[in-house]
Amino acid sequence: MTEPQIVTAAIIVVLVLFVPILISRLLRTVEAGTIRLVSFLGGKVSIYRGPGKSWEIPLVNTGTTIPSKAINIDLDIADQTADVDRNGQPRPIKVRVLASAIVSVGDTNELIRTAANRFFAMPLPVQNSTLTDLLTSTGRRAINLLHHDELFNAKVSFGSAANPQEPSDVLARPGFAALPNAEDDDRLAIIIKSACSRELQDLGLVFNSLNIKEVQSEVAEARRRQSAVEAKANADIVQADQERRAREAQLGAEQAVNDKQRDLEQRRAQNAAVIATAEAEKQEALRSLREAELRATQLAQATADAEKMKVNAEAMAEAEAVRLRTVAVAQADAIREINKAIAEGGDAYLALRQLEMLPQIAPVIANALASAKLVNISSDGRGAAGGAADQITGVIQTILAAQLVSTSLKDVSAPNGKEASASPSLPTPSPSIPTATTVAPIPPKVTIRKDS
Repeated sequence: MTEPQIVTAAIIVVLVLFVPILISRLLRTVEAGTIRLVSFLGGKVSIYRGPGKSWEIPLVNTGTTIPSKAINIDLDIADQTADVDRNGQPRPIKVRVLASAIVSVGDTNELIRTAANRFFAMPLPVQNSTLTDLLTSTGRRAINLLHHDELFNAKVSFGSAANPQEPSDVLARPGFAALPNAEDDDRLAIIIKSACSRELQDLGLVFNSLNIKEVQSEVAEARRRQSAVEAKANADIVQADQERRAREAQLGAEQAVNDKQRDLEQRRAQNAAVIATAEAEKQEALRSLREAELRATQLAQATADAEKMKVNAEAMAEAEAVRLRTVAVAQADAIREINKAIAEGGDAYLALRQLEMLPQIAPVIANALASAKLVNISSDGRGAAGGAADQITGVIQTILAAQLVSTSLKDVSAPNGKEASASPSLPTPSPSIPTATTVAPIPPKVTIRKDS
């Protein structure tokens, strides 16, 4: 690289480094909400409104910056109003107005230069006190020109006051400029704005607005208390009316609840009656069912008892038939044995029994024969007495044979259930009766049969 090239490169680097620095020194940034005033050697002043850039040469220019923001000043104004009584006598009312006024730098270059030279040249505390004193004094004069009610209601007509021409006269005084749409703003703000506009313009400022925070007075406080009492009374009336309506609604609700409760009780009673009827029908059905079951049980029991009795009767009949057949067979066997015994040795037995009974029956037979008037015709030569005696002897033998058979039958059907012997022995003759030496005629043979 040659020497001229090196010089050229160095010059370029110097320009690149120092030109931005030089431009930043010549062009100054103007922030938003500020105004930059730059004066030249000849006295010319250039005004730059932010945000933007101002052209300044440090060696030949002088610059200053002032705020363009709105300035808020709190005001506490206490004075008397211009009220009069019905007779036209002054009766001022002491009031206290708490408000805030907003002022700002004017829009013209002349007002901006004036504000920079007269207002912003003062220290900040002096700036605030200056504006406070200016606006407070103007506010006192405005309160002295207004009536009490005009401070509370901007729409109050001046004709309603005792001196209706006074505000118009105030606005017509020198220093009070008539503003358009004045009736649309608060009267205190209108008067303050009209009264202090000249003083603010001398400082390079303009009046923007007045915001009244609170107006305090004894009349206003009394009215507030009266309004509070009336409001409380109205509230009490409304509350009492609401309580009455609420009570009526509550009573209506309670009545509705009582009606519903009564309907519910009636329905419960009806349901209870229906349930009782159903329960009675159920009990009646259960009773009928039990009776039917009892009748069925009794019928079944009677049928079972009848069947049982029938079976028992059949069994007893069968047993009785078996017993009777057995007894009949036994009796038949006994009769046959008795007949056989009688056939084999009955004559001797009958003769023996006759001898035993002879002492008893002989007197009876003799008396009977003696008292009988019988006529017997005998062909065998024995005589009537002999024939009668033979007949009586035959009867006695027959009776003895019958007794023998009866005794044998009793022995067969004895209660101990044991059958008599098939071959019963003849009764032994009593030893007390002597044996006869003669044998009586043998009675005819008696045979007893019983069909089985």
